[in-house]
Amino acid sequence: MSVRSAVRGSPPTSFQELAMADVAFVVVTIAVFALVAFVAKGVTKL
Repeated sequence: MSVRSAVRGSPPTSFQELAMADVAFVVVTIAVFALVAFVAKGVTKL
């Protein structure tokens, strides 16, 4: 909610915040896939 209210302020910051949100989403997605791969590798050793 706070991001959406900040987006209404001025276009430059809104674009920057949206870009940061996209980057954060991609990083989190990659981290989740890496964690899943790590767990799967650990499970195969058992």
